[in-house]
Amino acid sequence: MTDETRPPADLSTPAGQTGHKEDARLRRILKATRTIACVGVSANPVRPSHYVARYLSLKGYRVIPVNPGLAGQMLFGERVAARLSEIEGAVDMVDIFRRSEHVPPIVDEALARFPSLGCVWMQIGVVEEAAAGAARARGVEVVMDRCPKMEYQRLFGELRMAGAATGIISSRL
Repeated sequence: MTDETRPPADLSTPAGQTGHKEDARLRRILKATRTIACVGVSANPVRPSHYVARYLSLKGYRVIPVNPGLAGQMLFGERVAARLSEIEGAVDMVDIFRRSEHVPPIVDEALARFPSLGCVWMQIGVVEEAAAGAARARGVEVVMDRCPKMEYQRLFGELRMAGAATGIISSRL
């Protein structure tokens, strides 16, 4: 990647790195988001895609599950959609629980279906630079190789209550 094509540091931070600007960006994304389409969600409660989506729904986000194999079933109080294009209304974030090679068509569909999409979030282990570039070119925030549940807990104090060092200084308990 050349300097001309490299995104500004405040738009993309490599996995595992945090800093004031990146933490502020993630906090802003999580605060602005109300509706999340969770692509690749599982009905199995021990799968990460299930418990992350459930956690986010318990935190007040509307989580719309997307999985063609579960289409029509109910999860988290919402009917499972087979595809993003089946979702009615706006979505603020698309959270992707699919392997990296499956990401480009998901991002393309999200960009086509949701003109006011705020964020494409790729879960831990999921990195797809071309799809990320397409989203950024449309003004959509991109987070790769991170989990919104873990970031929510880290940034809003829930990990601190368990005794974890989060790197966030606060007087809140």
